[in-house]
This record gives sequence, C-alpha cells and structure tokens, in this order.
Amino acid sequence: MPTVEPLDLLHLGHRVLAAQPFSLLIGATLEAFSPGMAVLRIPIREELLQQNGFVHGGVLSYAADNVLTFAGGTVLGPGVLTSGYKINYLRPAVGESLIARGTVVHAGRRQAVCRCDVFAVDGQGNETLCATAQGTIVATGAGPEVREGGPS
Repeated sequence: MPTVEPLDLLHLGHRVLAAQPFSLLIGATLEAFSPGMAVLRIPIREELLQQNGFVHGGVLSYAADNVLTFAGGTVLGPGVLTSGYKINYLRPAVGESLIARGTVVHAGRRQAVCRCDVFAVDGQGNETLCATAQGTIVATGAGPEVREGGPS
C-alpha cells in the first residue's frame, strides 16, 4: 500500500464509513485512523439497548468487527473484508458512548490479524472494558466503492 498522509487516511476512513448505511444508522464515527490502528465511537441511545438496559451485544460486535477491518485495511489496502473474528463479552455496556480501539497484531501480504477492545464511556469520560475481540482481515484486491457525503 502506498504511503498515505494521516489526514488523508482519516478522510478516506470517513468516506468509507459514510458509505456504510448501517454505520450511519447507529451513528458510528471514526475518531482516529492511522497505520496499524483505528478508533470508532458510537453514541449510546435507547434504540441500541436490549431488554435489561444494556447495549445490545450485536452493537458491541459491530463495533469490534468494523474497527478490526479498518485497522487491517491500513496495512493491507482499502479492499479488505473480515474473514473471521472472535469476541468475548466481559461486562454489560452502559454509559454515554462506546469506543472501540483496534490495532494490527501481525500483517502479511494478504491477511492481517487484529485485536480490538470495546469500552463503555460514562459522562465523566471514564472507560469500562466491555468486550475484546481478535480477527483475521483479508485483502480482496479491490477497493471499496465510496460515495461522497456523510461525516468528514
């Protein structure tokens, strides 16, 4: 992958996220995106909760999957998909937002192994680890179709 300036990479990441209708639906934003790492934030709102008032596990899973793929894409190029991932739910997520931080553990030419921690953030900015995940991201050889618009 050619060297990309950090601001250009973040702008590309915003465009890719904006091209994902589900990401827009849940209000995900890409807060950081640089070689080997990505950070995604999701505001917690009532529609994302399960019956006990905790953030639904599917939302935590989405956050992990997406940030793993974004992190892997920084080393493999923009045409990537998640081949598989494992997530461990550690405690219920409650607070004002979720933050998922992903990093590349190891990368080859065609795949990257990445890890992610998902935190619930309260009103004072305190973070509680709620889930951790590891996944394999594979290069598809094609770049994503990205439309203009959305967050930038």
